[in-house]
Amino acid sequence: MIDGVTVTPLKTILDERGLVRHMMRSTDPHFRQFGEIYFSQIFPNAIKAWHVHRKMELNYAVISGNIKLVLYDDRRESRTYKELQEIFMGEDNYVMVTVPPHVINGFKAIGNQKAIVANCATIPHDPEEIERFDPFDKRIGYNWDIRQG
Repeated sequence: MIDGVTVTPLKTILDERGLVRHMMRSTDPHFRQFGEIYFSQIFPNAIKAWHVHRKMELNYAVISGNIKLVLYDDRRESRTYKELQEIFMGEDNYVMVTVPPHVINGFKAIGNQKAIVANCATIPHDPEEIERFDPFDKRIGYNWDIRQG
């Protein structure tokens, strides 16, 4: 696991009327601060990668569908520098993944339906603190294809 990344199991409350899924409360031990919350929709087999934040801590949860979240540690001082981590999350694995600044990340919808990813970020979006690059960037060299068998 990449240093500083945490995976927090989240609570689902189900009854005959439907369900409620919790994501984060200000009283949770992992809560730092609130900047903004937004939702990102991704279509089947589409890739939203790569991007890295210099200040923002991300808190991802998938509220509909499933994704493969891929992380790459780009922090030279980190003990997990240049390590990759894959996390499968969504309706079938309802968790929140906290991604610290300087960890490159991206995700791909898996399965045959779109996914909706919620991010409860620690600061409001600032286009000056984010860097984006191609999902097939040679620096990371990640293969987004499905691995069969």
